Amino acid sequence: MEETLLPKENKRVTLTNSKSSSGFVQELKNVSLMAAPMVVVSVSQFLLQVVSLMMAGHLGELSLAGVALATSFADVTGFSILMGMAGALETQCGQSFGAEQFHKLGNYVFCAILSLILSSVPISIIWIFMDKLLILLGQDHAISLIAGNYCIWLIPALFGYAVLQALVRYFQTQSLIFPMLVTSVVVLVLHIPICWVLVFGLGLGQNGAAISIGISYWLSVMLLLIYTKYYPSCQKTKIALGSNALRSIKEFFFLAIPSALMICFEWWSFELVVILAGLLPNPKLETSVLSICLNICTLHYFIPYGTGAAVSTRVSNELGARRPQAAREAVFAVIVLAFTDAVVFSSVLFCFRHVLGFAFSNEMEVVHYVAKIVPVLCLSFMVDGFLGVLCGIVRGSGWQKIGAITNLVAYYAVGIPVSLLFGFGLNFNGKGLWIGILTGSTLQTIILALLTAFTNWEKQASLAIERLSEPDETVF
Repeated sequence: MEETLLPKENKRVTLTNSKSSSGFVQELKNVSLMAAPMVVVSVSQFLLQVVSLMMAGHLGELSLAGVALATSFADVTGFSILMGMAGALETQCGQSFGAEQFHKLGNYVFCAILSLILSSVPISIIWIFMDKLLILLGQDHAISLIAGNYCIWLIPALFGYAVLQALVRYFQTQSLIFPMLVTSVVVLVLHIPICWVLVFGLGLGQNGAAISIGISYWLSVMLLLIYTKYYPSCQKTKIALGSNALRSIKEFFFLAIPSALMICFEWWSFELVVILAGLLPNPKLETSVLSICLNICTLHYFIPYGTGAAVSTRVSNELGARRPQAAREAVFAVIVLAFTDAVVFSSVLFCFRHVLGFAFSNEMEVVHYVAKIVPVLCLSFMVDGFLGVLCGIVRGSGWQKIGAITNLVAYYAVGIPVSLLFGFGLNFNGKGLWIGILTGSTLQTIILALLTAFTNWEKQASLAIERLSEPDETVF
């Protein structure tokens, strides 16, 4: 079945020798064959949290608001950081695999697993005191108590997520999508009854929803580790403890920190909107609706993110293999896919705007409010379709520092101030907050698009070779 998804296992996707349009068409096919299953993987993993939120939402409006706030805060302080740090592997492992330096790939992944687990320790301590932090930030007392308790039960999921993110990059950068596709779908299917039993069957309520996420993340980790041990294509890049892996920690953080900031600056701005919604009149309604909108938007974002993961692999592999023209064609191909995604999914969202809210709540006030804000979400879908793949190009090329600076300017110098103006100054409430975030996303997309358009890919290939020429004993 793997053969139908990708070219031969553990080998780079190669282009035909034809030029111009034929080369573009071939690259479009190559990227699509990787992007489609990666979208399924990304969406399936994200749906674990969405399913838990949906089930908790049917416990009542207070439970929905508490779990939504906890999910937002957990994303801000934990999941976004780990996900961003793991993005360093897209540069390191992707270019190492393209250059056929397979031993480095296994070293990088083990180094990342160790680093991400250690990074999870201080995050878990913050989660223990989350209720007190939320109250200090002016959030509703009852909502904060539920959110804090939810996050304590979510701590095991944090450590599972840390290992899972490193393993995902391990398979992704080798174009081994099939193992991730199988495990993510199987775990999602199992997560639904597991969550229902814990929430309703055993009467654990929203705490059961948090426990189910941890179970599912660790189940994914175990299944992927079994693949790495017995899958023939993983033998050359075997993950193993070694001195070289430990010496790579500084090199990993050299890329991981800006990579995390690149993701976090964007993610934090969206989550900040949910926090600000708690300061608006009728905080339960505003927090619930903005959280629903964030989950809908994030769910869609994982589609271009999956496509971005595919182009990140293609670009990093080709730069490592000294094929800048192939990297350039991969970029052009993925832009076409981004345009298609933007048009299709924004149209679908608009058509279902009046029933969308029922998936999260039975409260008619919530359902109607969601329908009112959907037109703005449609514009976000259009922008995110391009933004997701542009960020993939950034990660594959090793531009994490540039991406971090771009996000800082786009969201915090422009987006958040516009949110405050429209949300509080002009009394647009939750809709105004989202307009500001949309402004930041649009600016970020424009900057990254210009950066990509004027890139010298021959120079980028040379920089990749310089990075890979460093001996294992030295670090940046």
